Amino acid sequence: MNIATNWKDYEILDMANGEKLENWGGYTLVRPDPQIIWKNKSFPDKWKNANATYKRSKTGGGAWSYRTKLPASWQIKYGNLVFNIKPMGFKHTGLFPEQAVNWDWMMYKIKNSRRPIKVLNLFAYTGGATVACLAAGASVCHVDSSKGMVAWAKENVISSNLQDKPVRYIVDDVIKFVQREIRRGNTYDAIIMDPPSYGRGTSGEVWQFEENIADLVELCTKILSNKPLFFLINSYTTGISPEVLSNILKINLNKYNGKITSGEIGLPMKSSNLLLPCGIFGRWEK
Repeated sequence: MNIATNWKDYEILDMANGEKLENWGGYTLVRPDPQIIWKNKSFPDKWKNANATYKRSKTGGGAWSYRTKLPASWQIKYGNLVFNIKPMGFKHTGLFPEQAVNWDWMMYKIKNSRRPIKVLNLFAYTGGATVACLAAGASVCHVDSSKGMVAWAKENVISSNLQDKPVRYIVDDVIKFVQREIRRGNTYDAIIMDPPSYGRGTSGEVWQFEENIADLVELCTKILSNKPLFFLINSYTTGISPEVLSNILKINLNKYNGKITSGEIGLPMKSSNLLLPCGIFGRWEK
């Protein structure tokens, strides 16, 4: 498992009973997590001072309850990267801190390529990977079907003082955008995708991970440059093994001379040897 150990503004303080107690830049949140199936809290007293707790409803969905008032948004840093945090519906905050392991890897690849790198970030959400790649010196095309998430990504880019870097923001269905890029003859040196388990595009197009991921990867090989640097697939879809992502990359990128790896990403718990698995990845790299 690749563990995000370099955070200073984020940490898991405790985990038990299907919940994690997290410190987000000085504010403590309790959020549900299906991987936490053990019952014993390591630090029971720490839970008493949580600023907010997200509770799921038995009928679906859920809501935040607040012990103290929180700002509408606040910032946390990862190195020189700055992200705007906002408690949202369905437990989210606008950032997946475990993705820092992928940011570090991408930044290293870009900086050491010693050439201009064009990155395509698909299902780009609030732009964690976009910010990282811009900071490393790449140009980025950021694509997401949610106008609100793209606006949030712009905020993160501006907060990281990267607004003058070469970035395009596209609100569109990912598959339709890639098909248009094929027709235009546009190519990219690196492709990142973080597809949801289920979603809808800008015009109601249905996305299902198991049904669509292999076809999308195949489609994306048609917009890879002659000297691709990397191809990253990230997934939170339950029941999918990292080896599945590895197999998809082997099938579609076999003609390129590179290395394929896959595995889990996760987060450590403070003052503990416990680790929280958070998702999987598959990587092709030059």
